[in-house]
Amino acid sequence: MDRFVVMRTFATVAHSTTFSGAATDLGISPSLVSRHVADLEKQVGVRLINRTPRSVTLTPAGLEYAAFAERILQEIEDADAQLTQSQGTAEGQLSIISPKWIGLMDLGTAIGAFVETHPRIRMRFELGGISDRPYDFLDRGFDVAFHARDPRDSRVRVRRITELPFVLAASPDYLRRRGTPEDIADLNSHELVAHSNDTAWRLGRGEDLSHFKVHDAVVTTNAYLVIEQLIESGRGIGLIPRLSAQRALTEGSLAEVLPHLPPQSRSLYAVHGPGGKTPERVKVFLDFMTDWFRRRQAG
Repeated sequence: MDRFVVMRTFATVAHSTTFSGAATDLGISPSLVSRHVADLEKQVGVRLINRTPRSVTLTPAGLEYAAFAERILQEIEDADAQLTQSQGTAEGQLSIISPKWIGLMDLGTAIGAFVETHPRIRMRFELGGISDRPYDFLDRGFDVAFHARDPRDSRVRVRRITELPFVLAASPDYLRRRGTPEDIADLNSHELVAHSNDTAWRLGRGEDLSHFKVHDAVVTTNAYLVIEQLIESGRGIGLIPRLSAQRALTEGSLAEVLPHLPPQSRSLYAVHGPGGKTPERVKVFLDFMTDWFRRRQAG
């Protein structure tokens, strides 16, 4: 039988001095109380209680063990209470992992604002190393992992944070040299730079939605930052996150291509652990990031 269960029963018997009184306090039968005590005596190998028809008294070993059991049980209750309190308080260590390209969204500003708002939280934020297994981040000690697709896995919880718009872009210099595409078919005659996991571009909306498969890209890479650097230097046309490219678009070092066929946005998901109530430090972080992306895109 569970050691802590019989310890709790024994400690209750020590206080009430009768099996019936302990049974009432615990909400179980006197016979079960007797079995618990007998099982504990068997486990420790020592008689703990002297039984009489009307009462029970503790042996010297029983007195010593009762004090030990009460101390252990109190420590467990205190630890449980502390853990419950910490779950409901925005404090402690918070560990986040994210794909590198999400880091292009000026997340340093967001993280700085978050820890300023929640000074009792200590952040660990890592970019890269995201596994295809949606629950791998938990094994590696992270509280939250960002993903660009819904993992749809019952072993984790998923929250949609925002929609991330993309833009098809090139440098003005490249477009002057090679011409500006007028429709999707024109892309076949251009130099293209593509993400290795994103070579099927979905351009347009509704009835105007078109699919373009990138063939023979001049460069294929797994980093959107590299794509942005390449197309800004005039190496071709590429599909990149609009938030990271916004400054270059505003300053004119990048120009939007086929603006009448905007690329489909990608959802950004935050994946966190399963279980009961979401820890408060995780909840406030997810709320903060949802609001931060909303304000960033509105601005």
